[in-house]
Amino acid sequence: MKKSHVIELEPKARILERAKKYVESVESFLDDGDQGVALLLRAMKHADRDLKREIMFVLGTFAKEEFAWPLYDLMTDPLELPEVRNDAAIQLSVIGPFLKEPQPLIDRLLKEANSSDVERRLHATFALGWKENCQAAIPLIERLYDGDVQVQQTAVNALCNLKDDRILNLLLDRLEHGPLEQKRTILFNLWRFDSKGERVKEVYLKYLEHENSDIRFNALVCLGPITGSRDYIEVYRKCLKDKDGRTRELALKRLAEETESADLTSFRPEIEAFLNDPDMNIKKLALEILRKDS
Repeated sequence: MKKSHVIELEPKARILERAKKYVESVESFLDDGDQGVALLLRAMKHADRDLKREIMFVLGTFAKEEFAWPLYDLMTDPLELPEVRNDAAIQLSVIGPFLKEPQPLIDRLLKEANSSDVERRLHATFALGWKENCQAAIPLIERLYDGDVQVQQTAVNALCNLKDDRILNLLLDRLEHGPLEQKRTILFNLWRFDSKGERVKEVYLKYLEHENSDIRFNALVCLGPITGSRDYIEVYRKCLKDKDGRTRELALKRLAEETESADLTSFRPEIEAFLNDPDMNIKKLALEILRKDS
């Protein structure tokens, strides 16, 4: 009797037990080769979400070719948990660049991205977002104008994952004219264009002046990781006067973290003024900074 037949007759509990051993010990999975792949694929049908996620990681790392279509089936299965379908879409976007013949999968995903079903469009849109998947660019751009807000936001993420600097101008146009939620998603993804770092900094600085308080706060959040607060002291000092408490608090934190004690003295009066701020969190933060500086 062939080994594959033995696996076929194994009870569910035994399959799951062996699958857990594989994800806990990748060495044993690699030792069993094709048999290990076959068993994990079977286990996917019975596993809970957490185990499925672990199996996805193992197969996505060590058996990309064998796992691509089972992943696609998971992603498009309407009876599967939404979280599992989302996990499958993410994993497809990870393994896509490494497939020897990705075209059949790309074709199916492009078809899914035009589905009348929102969930199918959503997951396919994410799955298409991998580095240098240039043929997905125009279909993903079309999804920026999708009737569903979540699909629009996912399209932004997918476009950024293409790692194509030519996409930046388009996203900046949508940042100017798109809906609020899309603006926020774009702001949180611009850092990916690392070769356009200076231009991205300029964009974040510009949107610190935006009329919408959420946009100003998001711009400040995004500015920090790509710049040193010490280089933007005056920018942060200006943000201390923002009408939004979140922005004032974050600006104050950044200044306190990046500024030497001697430098804090130069704007001590500004910190002391926060002791009367209407936001209790800012009052507490100002008091902590003043105590450390005393």
